[in-house]
Amino acid sequence: MSIEIALYQPEIPPNTGNIARTCAVTGAKLHLIKPLGFSIDEKYVKRAGLDYWHLVDVTVHESLEAFLEAMQGRPLYFSSTKARKLYTEVEYEKDAVIVFGSETRGLPLLIHDTYKSGLMRIPMRDSADARSLNLSNAVAVVLFEALRQQGFPELV
Repeated sequence: MSIEIALYQPEIPPNTGNIARTCAVTGAKLHLIKPLGFSIDEKYVKRAGLDYWHLVDVTVHESLEAFLEAMQGRPLYFSSTKARKLYTEVEYEKDAVIVFGSETRGLPLLIHDTYKSGLMRIPMRDSADARSLNLSNAVAVVLFEALRQQGFPELV
C-alpha cells in the first residue's frame, strides 16, 4: 500500500480535479467523503484533472462514519489549521491516509476530539485575512512530504 488522500466533503470542483491529477502522478489513491459539493462527472472537475482521471483510483464514501469504518486499522492523519503539530513532524507510515477538510468548514469537531494525536498543520502567517492554503496546494505539500520520507517509492 502507498499513501492515500481523503477529502472530507469537498466543495470546489477544480480543487478536486487538481488533487485527482496530483494523485494520478504520484499513484496515491483518492477517497471522497460525501456529501460532495458537486458531481464528479461535472466538466469543471474533469477539466481540472485533464486527461488523468483514468489513472486515479477513486473511492466515494457515503459518510464520514462509512469512511472511518473502511479505514479501521489504517494510520490516519488529519490536516487542520487548528493543529499544533507540523506536517513535517509526522512520520508517515507506508499505508497512511491523509485526510483534508472541506474548503469552507475544514474538518468536523468529531475529528478534532477523537483523533487529536493525528492532527497536523502546515505553518502559515498568523493573519485573520490569510486563513489557509488552497486545498489542492495543501494536499500537494503534505503528500510530497510523506512521499519524500519514504524515498519517493515508485516515482522517477
